[in-house]
Amino acid sequence: MKFAYKFSNLLGTVYRHGNLNFTPDGNSLISPVGNRVTLIDLKNNKSETLSMATRYSITCVGLSPDGNLAILIDEEGAALLVSLISKSVIHQFHFQKPVRSISFSPNGKKFVITKDKVALMYHAPGKKREFNAFVLDTTYYGAYDETTCIDWTDDSKCFAVGSKDMSTWVFGAERWSNLIYYALGGHKDSIVSCFFEENSLDLYTISQDGALCVWQCDTELNGLKPRMPKQQTEDKEESTEDQEEEFTEEQQGKEVQGKVNENEQESRKKVKYSCAAKYFFNKEGDFNNLTTAAYHKKTHLLVTGFASGIFHLHELPYFNLIHSLSISDQKIASVSVNSTGDWIAFGCSGLGQLLVWEWQSESYVLKQQGHFNSMVSLAYSPDGQYLVTGGDDGKVKVWNTNSGFCFVTFTEHTSSISAVTFTSSGYVILSASLDGTVRAFDLHRYRNFRTFTSPRPTQFSSLAVDSSGEIVSAGSQDSFEVFVWSVQSGRLLDVLAGHEGPISSLCFNPMKCVLASASWDKTVRLWDMLDSWRTKETLALNSDVLAVAFSPDGNELAVASLDGQITFWDHENAVQTGSIEGRHDLQTGRKELDKITAKQAAKGKSFTTLCYSADGQSILAGGMSKFVCIYHIKEQILMKKFEISCNLSLDAMEEFLDRRKMTEFGSMALIDEGAGDDDGVAIPLPGVKRGDMSSRHFKPEIRVTCLRFSPTGREFLLYLFLSVMFSPSIPLPIACHTCHAAESKTA
Repeated sequence: MKFAYKFSNLLGTVYRHGNLNFTPDGNSLISPVGNRVTLIDLKNNKSETLSMATRYSITCVGLSPDGNLAILIDEEGAALLVSLISKSVIHQFHFQKPVRSISFSPNGKKFVITKDKVALMYHAPGKKREFNAFVLDTTYYGAYDETTCIDWTDDSKCFAVGSKDMSTWVFGAERWSNLIYYALGGHKDSIVSCFFEENSLDLYTISQDGALCVWQCDTELNGLKPRMPKQQTEDKEESTEDQEEEFTEEQQGKEVQGKVNENEQESRKKVKYSCAAKYFFNKEGDFNNLTTAAYHKKTHLLVTGFASGIFHLHELPYFNLIHSLSISDQKIASVSVNSTGDWIAFGCSGLGQLLVWEWQSESYVLKQQGHFNSMVSLAYSPDGQYLVTGGDDGKVKVWNTNSGFCFVTFTEHTSSISAVTFTSSGYVILSASLDGTVRAFDLHRYRNFRTFTSPRPTQFSSLAVDSSGEIVSAGSQDSFEVFVWSVQSGRLLDVLAGHEGPISSLCFNPMKCVLASASWDKTVRLWDMLDSWRTKETLALNSDVLAVAFSPDGNELAVASLDGQITFWDHENAVQTGSIEGRHDLQTGRKELDKITAKQAAKGKSFTTLCYSADGQSILAGGMSKFVCIYHIKEQILMKKFEISCNLSLDAMEEFLDRRKMTEFGSMALIDEGAGDDDGVAIPLPGVKRGDMSSRHFKPEIRVTCLRFSPTGREFLLYLFLSVMFSPSIPLPIACHTCHAAESKTA
């Protein structure tokens, strides 16, 4: 089929939330991005996003020791078992509650997850076919608050679990007579990480207030004694106590109940821990919260990340400082060390930043960052190899579509970018901004070589460049004028006046020097650039015009208006040749705080971006919805509709609100858990699109703000709230992708 597109890659965001994992060979990195995972090949400098997606954003990823299997767990506790060889979903499972961490045993036979106050050990899926891949083995109780982290001994005999109640529990993965459980205290804040020493039961525990405890064990790993069958039967009788909380999986597996106070006679025969040393990361008077840590057992290297963006490298057990550096002013959310101990990966969720650092040579292996705020505009280079994006953070980024990486960022603009485009040569990028400038960037020398301004300060909302690349025009949203400059000289050639409302869109005819300008005054004006810039024609519409696009042959003009219609015009004769009523195809969702239904809200929604396919027979349209529609122009019918994302962590994804989240006082979304008792959630004013940045809990709304078809005709690109790429399911002789969707989620 002509439009048999499938998901190919995701651009614009490299990391959002969750834990980073290196593959066992240490050459690739697995990074969670929204509800998908990206595999970054650091040796070959390529990134690939897997096509499978969870229903909510991914919070933790567990990787098997052989690197063949991964378990992806989302915010609600739903898990996907994924094969990294075939890159497909093998099994689905639901843990019923949010999961904080997951860890496979070094021998690959078990894995442990932490949720609520318990740790659950499951049989890891093997290479044989199984009816149920997730079989509960044992439930471990002991902690009085939420469990946070897990670490295994090298021989998979024991594991340690850290908790928010400031305690760390050591449990036997098998039933040992001298170690069933052991509780360790000594901290004044919640445990962030715990690590076993190599081939030992010695333990390091790290708390949020920056304290490190070194625990020595009086028993070696070989000194653990298996429990006799007679003792096992006695234990079953002891552990038949009623539990307050019920878990659906617990009925199948065994239970281990940890108690802090033991009998003295029992404790004599068992393993004992003693605190050998206690170190502090923060100096006196410094209150810098420790947020994440990683430990490489072979080199004894401890990496710790802090809320201020600082990270430390220490050598254990003597706590010798190797490095102390700052990578940003945002908190470091995740740290991971590869198998050789040379590369360290850092993830900053606030900035969407991902760094891989080689600590011995003190150099970056990878340094990537998405847009801090939403992306607003994007454009393909004429050869389809590069992609330029502009965001609300005032940055212009250029991406390589083959590798999926950003290779240059321009930061000259001081306000939001409203439009970006390439010239026909492919080596010049033009960007318009609300700071009142249009800037030209050179891709040979990576510099801003021209800055175009208007006589009076004005905010530019749209941008267009002619097919020769000599003339650039920008539309104003406050003076209702179109400004025209020469790219060669940088001189202002003319100011086109006549519109009575803000300019919403500009487009040059690819075959003639004719400029179409769309405005909120319900008109589209055509200007002849060669005839002293006089108005050639004015097309009147029934509603405000939001987007305008010329067909590739230049004979047809498509116009999207506020009433949800797409109209087609023969611009030479100013005759309308057809129209598409597309409002029902948008299928907008209902936001959590909306007072009206999605059906009612859809009456005010429309397409905000248009793009012709390479052959000019179809048109792609997107707007305030999770769908992108492809229409056949001649037949005026809907040919295909793509759902961009299925991530329910975004707002306005579902048509109806979940009744389980509705109470007699209204939606549960109105309750802000982190705001305390005094403050509720401020309901946004009508028309607010970007959300209140000061609110503690913010769900970005899904929308498509820009849509572009590749010049090669083999991929189309759309921006929503992360970034995506689709490719045709039919094999092609040309190596190219097919549809990009860029999402950049607000922090």
